[in-house]
Amino acid sequence: MYDFANSGYTTVVITAVFNAYFVGVVAEGQAWATFAWTMALAVSYAATIVLGPLVGAHADRHGCKKRLLAYTTIGCVAFTAALALVGRGDVWLAIVLVALSNLCFSLGENLAGAFLPDIARPEALGRLSGWGWAVGYLGGLISLAASLAWISRAQAAGQNSESFVPACLLITAAIFALASLPAFLCLREHAAPPAPAAVGARRFDAFGQLLASLRSLREFPDLRRFLVCIVCYQAGVQTVVVLAAIYAEQALGFETADTVRLILLVNITAAIGAAVFGQVQDRLGHVRTLALTLGGWLLAIGLAWLSTGPGMFWLAANVVGICLGASQSAGRALVGYLSPAARRAEFFGLWGVAVKLSSILGPVSYGLVSWVSGGDHRLAMLITGTFFLAGLAMLRSVDTARGRAGAVDPGARDRQETGVAGV
Repeated sequence: MYDFANSGYTTVVITAVFNAYFVGVVAEGQAWATFAWTMALAVSYAATIVLGPLVGAHADRHGCKKRLLAYTTIGCVAFTAALALVGRGDVWLAIVLVALSNLCFSLGENLAGAFLPDIARPEALGRLSGWGWAVGYLGGLISLAASLAWISRAQAAGQNSESFVPACLLITAAIFALASLPAFLCLREHAAPPAPAAVGARRFDAFGQLLASLRSLREFPDLRRFLVCIVCYQAGVQTVVVLAAIYAEQALGFETADTVRLILLVNITAAIGAAVFGQVQDRLGHVRTLALTLGGWLLAIGLAWLSTGPGMFWLAANVVGICLGASQSAGRALVGYLSPAARRAEFFGLWGVAVKLSSILGPVSYGLVSWVSGGDHRLAMLITGTFFLAGLAMLRSVDTARGRAGAVDPGARDRQETGVAGV
């Protein structure tokens, strides 16, 4: 239910409605507007990378995941509702509120994920996480559908986006607040606070642990290469997620209601893509499945770049939806496949850092290109394709058989390199 609750924020604020409203209305379509939007998100992601380990260590020290999750939820809901006050020309107010709301969302996402070991057996973690992902898509769809209903009614009454977008933000904040209540009413925090002496070291060594984890990747070269691959292709994915609505409205002249319908479709096809590819990737192979989806991303970028009207762009959106769910599912599964069982939580933490870094790299690059080129969103979209090409190039260097052998038996890689037969 918490996945259901918080997905409306990313769908409405980050992906479908407020991002395009910020560029077109708040910043009045200035050439630097997209860059300003991406920088606001970049600052929040950078802050998450810095604060995330400290918040996590504090939660472990005091056994207060639930209380901190409540604080971040209240923060995200409040800042999202406050975005309704943003009007034409309120650029700095919008930037501050977006950065703060996204920071609260990101920290809350980490804390919610930390409850998984409390509420599921080890063999059921993946299944519960998958259900959460699916229910999250449903939550995003419901928030978006409620916003679309309001937008359609407002447009029929002759209102413009300055009238109906603030209402959409209040709707999103209300759904987030109400849908999160079951989590706070039903979740129990089972983890006991660690001994004070143990936590003191842990509290101040959060970043030391991160550096140690990065250094230890030398023992797992295929996992290390794949994490670099993730930074590359996820930079492209995050760019499309964050900027598709802006591209549709700025480059193709979409209206807000058309953009919302487009994102609704993408959420549906993303769920289908994740389900279908999730069934075949074990047989096809994780790398082949991911390579296939990255090829699909390149096709989608090409279709979007060539689009001069809504028809081809809707086709591109369908391809994006299928590839979005599939690439997210395949990438997460491959990290688990290449990680030793005793260190999966640690290496999934590095996976989270890689995704956050990509969330800075990709959108900021797009915003910078659109600014320098005087608002040429087509050029920025074309350059986004290079992230998927880089991801494909890095993926070629990943040997899953060798990586899996090293994860199951850390000495296997050394024996392979020296020609000594394994037991």
